[in-house]
Amino acid sequence: MKIYENRTFAQLNVGDEAKLTRLCTVDDLYAFASASGDHNPLHLAAYDGDGDGQPEAVAPALWPAGLVAAVLGNVLPGAGTQTRRADLSFHIPVLAGDELTAFVSVAEKRDDGDLICTAEVRRVGDNALVLSGTVQVTPPAQHMEFDSIEVPGLVVQRHRHFDALLEKARPLDPMPTAVVAPEDGNSLSGALLGHANSIITPILVGDPDKIKAAAAEIDADISDLEIVEAQGHGLAAHRAVDLVVEGKAQTLMKGYLHTDELLHAVLRRENGLRTGRRLSHVFVMDVPGMPRPIMVTDAAVNIAPDLETKADIVQNAIHLALSIGIETPKVGVLSAVETVNPHMPSSVDAALLSKMAERGQITGGLVDGPLAMDNAVDLKAARTKGITSEVAGSADILVAPNIEAGNMVAKQLTFISHAEAAGIVVGAGAPIILTSRSDDDASRLASCAVAALHAYANKGKLYG
Repeated sequence: MKIYENRTFAQLNVGDEAKLTRLCTVDDLYAFASASGDHNPLHLAAYDGDGDGQPEAVAPALWPAGLVAAVLGNVLPGAGTQTRRADLSFHIPVLAGDELTAFVSVAEKRDDGDLICTAEVRRVGDNALVLSGTVQVTPPAQHMEFDSIEVPGLVVQRHRHFDALLEKARPLDPMPTAVVAPEDGNSLSGALLGHANSIITPILVGDPDKIKAAAAEIDADISDLEIVEAQGHGLAAHRAVDLVVEGKAQTLMKGYLHTDELLHAVLRRENGLRTGRRLSHVFVMDVPGMPRPIMVTDAAVNIAPDLETKADIVQNAIHLALSIGIETPKVGVLSAVETVNPHMPSSVDAALLSKMAERGQITGGLVDGPLAMDNAVDLKAARTKGITSEVAGSADILVAPNIEAGNMVAKQLTFISHAEAAGIVVGAGAPIILTSRSDDDASRLASCAVAALHAYANKGKLYG
């Protein structure tokens, strides 16, 4: 079907006009900054231009001017148009979130074959004048009719979902957090980052000399932080759990020790943090281009979970999703196929978990499976396969059949799709922040925020 048709000089008349409407988004401004090299913080919501205490993303003047170019190049005169001169005045700033309409009208047909066009850009809603002026163009030499030209899609690698989590966590009182053996610069810096952003209040548990040496290594001042002496990683883990049991800390954070040592203390029979459910790990992932955060579980704790363990994994993830503000979490239980195959145990487990949720054995969310990865996260793929489900195509939580699959999904999202990942262990009487040496600041800070929100949502009770 024909979509575009241009017009030559002979086909145009004075008074001919056209318009296009476009919403200005923050992502548009990041894409413009990348293409133009203009990294003015005023345009990237990093500068408070009017002094009201709130940074606004103000579009560069050439962004609304680009809408005029879009009308000229796409509609009037259309494909093949070349701009020779522009005389434009800019009247009011454009902010991210404004919807604009660009108007172009032929004002003069010159003897040399050029056109003089008037141009306006107005804000939709109040009709405020954003831009006005004239543009001289050379229209296309020949008439063409053609389908739309496919332009590669752009994904702005911005992590808006983590920004939203931090905004939710910052108004809360900083969460007292027992940091276990922060005895190197890497593990200590993660705790200090959460402290600097008022997300957590670290209580440093371990060898005081090593902790102070780690602080010196990264040139950090820890004089205002409490240090609880515990010689040896095993003793530090047990002392940190004691702080939670005593009510002095509400979260745990892994430092420079093996995860097994920390979890051994968490699961001790006397004064431990057992809840009756298995511990499981959840990645909360901010994937650029996805309209929602994606949670992946379990990629770090349970190697080959049986059905009972998977039920706990699902329930733990639902509880965490509720804590971070997902009202009705949608759980996609992954397999290689979307139909039950008795020779593929993961598909059978997925179907059983779905039925358990229907019968109230798993609560708080919607559970469906088996689902393959594509039809769990992509609505078009789910519809193509003929899957009718409230979860298919819009899953918030992806439940992997085993640790290998979960780890692969999480790492692919991180290193191929450029996701940021916050990781915590749930299922105990306190969330446990697990950070990796390869985590950047955004991931570490988001892990603190997720744990703080979960601890706050479940304050005063044992939870998953």
